[in-house]
Amino acid sequence: MNARCIMVWGTSSGAGKSWLATALCRWYARQGLRVAPFKAQNMSNNARVVADAQGRAGEIGSAQYFQALAARREPDVRMNPVLLKPEADTHSQVVVMGQVDAAVTALPWRERSAHLWPTVAAALDSLRAENDLVVIEGAGSPAEINLHDCDFVNLRVAQHAQARCLLVTDIDRGGAFAHLYGTWALLPPAQRALLHGFVLNRFRGDPALLDPGPQELERLAGVPVVATLPMVWQHGLPQEDGLFDQAAGNGAARLTIAVIAYPRISNLDEFQPLANLPGVHLRWVRSPAQLAGADWIVLPGSKNTMADLQWLRVQGLARAVADFAQGGGRVLGICGGLQMLGEALVDPDDLAGNGPGLGLLPLATQFAPHKTVRRTTLVFEELAAPWDALSGRGVTGYEIHQGHSIQHAGMAPARIALAGSLGWQNAQGNVLGVYLHGLFEDPAVLQALFGAAAPTLETVFDRLADVVDRHFATGVLPGLIAC
Repeated sequence: MNARCIMVWGTSSGAGKSWLATALCRWYARQGLRVAPFKAQNMSNNARVVADAQGRAGEIGSAQYFQALAARREPDVRMNPVLLKPEADTHSQVVVMGQVDAAVTALPWRERSAHLWPTVAAALDSLRAENDLVVIEGAGSPAEINLHDCDFVNLRVAQHAQARCLLVTDIDRGGAFAHLYGTWALLPPAQRALLHGFVLNRFRGDPALLDPGPQELERLAGVPVVATLPMVWQHGLPQEDGLFDQAAGNGAARLTIAVIAYPRISNLDEFQPLANLPGVHLRWVRSPAQLAGADWIVLPGSKNTMADLQWLRVQGLARAVADFAQGGGRVLGICGGLQMLGEALVDPDDLAGNGPGLGLLPLATQFAPHKTVRRTTLVFEELAAPWDALSGRGVTGYEIHQGHSIQHAGMAPARIALAGSLGWQNAQGNVLGVYLHGLFEDPAVLQALFGAAAPTLETVFDRLADVVDRHFATGVLPGLIAC
């Protein structure tokens, strides 16, 4: 195992771990190093399709997918050997080395660690054997003292890799110095010794106002503040957790796209290019009032289609979306959103529940135990306005779904939008549903629909690397990988 390991811990979820790890992947790759990302266990419904060791399509968290691209590497399942996909507040599907593992899913939380650690260690060790550097992202906080006995994601991985760790905090939330010191104080001594620097993230204002905070923190903990990173608005990196800003856009808005943000939303990162487009205003919606002024409505993917469909009804959004569509408004459903647009959802194995859909497409969806996970390249059929710009357009994306949809036998057929039962358009033309994720990540599709281009991921990654290059103390980044 030749590779050095740098690990990014956070004082909390949302502190900036994924952002910083991505930036470091690109910064070190630009130094000519072979770099790979790693996160032992990710909890997210934002997943991407990559190959596993047997060449099958598997899933990893989106953050590690983008970190691999930033490192100029092909993403693979070793980079995120365990992925937890929440289906309810108290239940998550467990994906191990890219594949759903029903046996581990059934285990109590604290019993999983012993079962998963050999797989996690083997994945990390194999990446170290092939690279010069592995950039490891932690999860949540390493100071969760209720979980220290079973925390392999932060503590055991750091110890196993003898990683040189950075601890990042979101100073924009306030209390940054307390968060850093408190996390350091709660670390076990062995892992505390691995901490090489504190990072203040999302700082706004005059850096001189921080004094003497960094100096006093170093006196107390013996760990220096090695970087104060500025607030970077519209950085363009897809979010790993949670939603983007409630309103996101680039310049004066000519088009407002409302994305319904139900509780089990999945793959929300695929909408980041819309937020990067000039003239497009992306709005995350959780109430009918927030639909005011929308030009499009998008129903995104869902990890629990029936539960999120019920949530739509309780919020009054089901009626609002139906009214919008019946008035000619443009509606797009993706994956779980497509299933919701249909007439009926059937669940013979009692996986998610039965019930009526929104009735905007004449489809019936039947859920099934088998999950479809694959990358897919298709060509759009001849479509009616307002989606006619996609006619004949090739598109590459990915599928992650359980169940399949077919034309409802008792209703007039919909227009086929994508072959293979992967897309339909209603008779009026304004409602389109597709199983394919990644539509807006295709530059040709963006050009056809909006006549504009979003910044490429390469540009985004280089901008992130430029930020850390400017704001880390001189010599810190090379020093972290020095012998």
